[in-house]
Amino acid sequence: MTLPYLTQAQAPLTSEIEAVNEFGELQKVSIPAERALTVYVDKRELVTLMTLGANPELLVLGYLRNQRLVRDVADIESITVDWDVGAAAVKTRHGIENIEEKTAHRVVTTGCGQGSVFGGLMDEVDQIELPAGACITQSQLYGLVNTIRLKETTYKSAGSVHACALFSTASGESDMLLFVEDVGRHNAIDTIAGWMWMCMAPTLPASRGSLPPGGAAAPAARQSRFRGPGSPGEDASAPALLPLPPGEGRGEGSPASDTQNLVFYTTGRLTSEMVIKSAQMGVPVVVSRSGITQMGHQVAQSVGLCAIGRATHKRFLCYTHAGRLRLEPGLLAGHPASAGAG
Repeated sequence: MTLPYLTQAQAPLTSEIEAVNEFGELQKVSIPAERALTVYVDKRELVTLMTLGANPELLVLGYLRNQRLVRDVADIESITVDWDVGAAAVKTRHGIENIEEKTAHRVVTTGCGQGSVFGGLMDEVDQIELPAGACITQSQLYGLVNTIRLKETTYKSAGSVHACALFSTASGESDMLLFVEDVGRHNAIDTIAGWMWMCMAPTLPASRGSLPPGGAAAPAARQSRFRGPGSPGEDASAPALLPLPPGEGRGEGSPASDTQNLVFYTTGRLTSEMVIKSAQMGVPVVVSRSGITQMGHQVAQSVGLCAIGRATHKRFLCYTHAGRLRLEPGLLAGHPASAGAG
């Protein structure tokens, strides 16, 4: 399979300004560097995304996938981002069939600011199948939440951003594969979707369905696609492909040994669109620091997704498919509820 060429147009994530505090003192503070990125597909303007610009190529790739505009990553020849003009140029190999029809119907969503999706929001949801045996233990859940708590983030230094992360529990622990922050949670999950598409292309089906039980590990033969010019055996004149974004807990053959062990985390609420995108990515367990909406709950129930919300410290609520959550009562020794249970 031929993967698309991606530029590496990262932009600064924060900007420094002066503000007046409660004592009337002038102080310098960091704020997120929100910027506009207009996406063109085969020279046709599609949408403008407001983003931090950490991994804009992956954001665009994941956006096209989650919007159901592109079915196969190999259909895209290149994504070129130029921050001087604030544009991302997507070149496909054969064009997008019926793109006018697909983008004619726009649904305003509950995304940060005012988000939108193309086409019917619930289209093809009934086709999604998630791995039947997937689960998460209570200790893995706590480990995941603690990893997020300890991580140095743009939110801690500048605020005003959402975060999403992809974890694997294949080792028995909660290993972070990728962490993404952006001005909106939908941008963050789209970036993760783009990263997964580049890394797991051999195991991801073209249509939405379950990720195959063979796992998400990128075969060794595919690892060379992340080498830049000048690497051994590489044509120095060839353009560099975007390397894997940094992430904790990633070993050789990452992102995961088995896709049923993937867990998605978000700081944002679990709306229907967030649940659908998670399911489209084949992730069977989703954890949120926030809560869930009624439609998000309905979709999670229908596709077999375990949705866990209000996850902070040792507290959480499992909203759907609690059978995927393995409780460990010993972790809460001394808690009033545990004492009463005896």
